[in-house]
Amino acid sequence: MKAIEVNHISKRYGQVTALSDVSFAVDRGEVFGLIGPDGAGKSTMFRILTTLLLPDSGTASVDGFDTLLQMPAIRRRVGYMPGKFSLYQDLTVQENLEFFATLFGTTIDEGYDSIRAVYSQIERFRNRKAGALSGGMKQKLALSCALVHQPSVLFLDEPTTGVDPVSRKEFWEMLATLRERNITIVASTPYLDEVRSCERVAFLDHGTVQGIDTPEAILDEFAHIFNPPGIQRSTGAMTQQQPAPENVIEVDHLVKAFGTFHAVDDISFSVRRGEIFGFLGANGAGKTTAMHMLTGLNQPTSGTGRVAGYDIRTEHEQIKKHIGYMSQRFSLYEDLTVSENIRLFAGIYGMSDAAIKTKTQALLRQLRFEEHANDLVKSLPLGWKQKLAFSVSIFHEPDIVFLDEPTGGVDPATRRQFWEFIYEAAARGITVFVTTHYMDEAEYCDRISIMVDGKIKAIGTPDELKRNFSQPDMDHVFTFLARQATRSSD
Repeated sequence: MKAIEVNHISKRYGQVTALSDVSFAVDRGEVFGLIGPDGAGKSTMFRILTTLLLPDSGTASVDGFDTLLQMPAIRRRVGYMPGKFSLYQDLTVQENLEFFATLFGTTIDEGYDSIRAVYSQIERFRNRKAGALSGGMKQKLALSCALVHQPSVLFLDEPTTGVDPVSRKEFWEMLATLRERNITIVASTPYLDEVRSCERVAFLDHGTVQGIDTPEAILDEFAHIFNPPGIQRSTGAMTQQQPAPENVIEVDHLVKAFGTFHAVDDISFSVRRGEIFGFLGANGAGKTTAMHMLTGLNQPTSGTGRVAGYDIRTEHEQIKKHIGYMSQRFSLYEDLTVSENIRLFAGIYGMSDAAIKTKTQALLRQLRFEEHANDLVKSLPLGWKQKLAFSVSIFHEPDIVFLDEPTGGVDPATRRQFWEFIYEAAARGITVFVTTHYMDEAEYCDRISIMVDGKIKAIGTPDELKRNFSQPDMDHVFTFLARQATRSSD
């Protein structure tokens, strides 16, 4: 008997077809991947298999039980870890684990053997609130919560999105130990190294199965989607023949302490106009805290910094007028239209009504959104949202745009398109300050800094860092430095 059988499943949301006649099977103890671009139907399939959603047609079984007729039996036997960790941020580590154990009629003590390998790594933080954990620690807690009732099947819907490369590797090492216990694992992921850790994968696109095979066979057959051609930098960007541009960010011995803990511990660096500057580090390294100081959201404990010529201690409002900002969540209001989002953010940046009207029409033409100006943002495809959010963040032509993991969880083809937007902005003289956990994106930056334990451990061009640390690529450079960390959260 198969661990999972899916037969001709279809699901629609209004006029949108999420799944169309999908069939596949998963063997017991197999690590099986559900992969595909954003909007392919992966999350809908997870919700159907975990009995959170009913299909319009077709049948499915998990561990031999029908998802329509035997929901309670399935819910006792599956663990589910959605991409947003499914944790209660205001509960402690132990309170979260106790809550999930209670849901399944068990206790931490009864389930401890099933979570020992994972939970033992964070157990000393059991009295810390989940919201105060680093990304890697949240990941381990969420996995512990999904395993505490000793499930036979584990569903993981992009569980490592927003998590640094070292923590991702550790997570998949933990999954390998679960496979040894014959737990069936079904996972979705946008990371190709994680796809290759599966035994077989099903490739979904526009709600249909395009192929089921080994990872290498699928990645090779659909290389145009999973491995699009590299990006060539515009000749209009910075070149060595041009005079050295001015610095638009200058940081000198910057420190941010929370009590005795130094989240940012004496960092110094500068960023030039028109430069694409990668700001890398593992979860808990101090990147976000540093960015909050540079964007005027937080005050430094000591040290100095200037952004676009303004002092980060005393001129926060001026800084905010001269920068743009985009986060992983795209910074858009889903229930406003495209035009309303543009007007809202332009007004926040202090643009006049006349300038907003003129530039809005020009932007809609540039994006080819004229026919979608009055569409709600939540109705747009993910790639469109991303394009709009970036365009809005630089609508007022800022000196600098801060991009905080803007492509987290996005498929390779969409990420490539996004970096074309970045190159175009840099060619216009806009400085791009970007954090990312994708090491192929690190290769696209002019220069990179890597933070470890609140300090900048390395800074230079991608080629310089690979040469200085004798590593073949940025993934190996990052892993080499991040594994030297001694603290586990910030």
